[in-house]
Amino acid sequence: MNRKVLWGINLLVLMLLAVSITVSYRYLNPPETLMLSCSSELFDTSDVAEGAGKHYLLVDIMAKKQQAQINYRYFNLDGTLAGTIRMHGKLVDFDKQANRYNFSVDTKEESDDNQNEQLPRHMQYLSYISSFNLDSQGMHNLSIEPLDLDQHRDYAVVLFQPSNTVCGCRLVH
Repeated sequence: MNRKVLWGINLLVLMLLAVSITVSYRYLNPPETLMLSCSSELFDTSDVAEGAGKHYLLVDIMAKKQQAQINYRYFNLDGTLAGTIRMHGKLVDFDKQANRYNFSVDTKEESDDNQNEQLPRHMQYLSYISSFNLDSQGMHNLSIEPLDLDQHRDYAVVLFQPSNTVCGCRLVH
């Protein structure tokens, strides 16, 4: 056979091998994707007035590959927006043994729409601890741990750390 034909066949086999390795790697190691829509009722026990200290929290988590966005939205009992915290960062890893998603946040945006009332205590704490970590370390680490998961009903009970908040979440596909 001609040398050019042999080199062509070798090159074709090498390209097919590279494509099959790439496809196999992506199939065996898919990128972590996480989309949750969570909610929780917040109640500050130190507030004794009826309805005082009671808020609702909605949290949306979107993580694909290395990029992550976590949006906290706080509402008053009448449904008005009390404030928001939007965090951007990356999904550092998924610890399979602990069943925990670990995030590193590098930017945060806050808005206070609750001008006449005090901010929800959860928002105050999350704002304080994340600002402290971002100012001193340049990042804020947080984790999400599913405590109970029902993939057939697209539902999970999730623990957020360091805020120690438990939310009911819908799995978004």
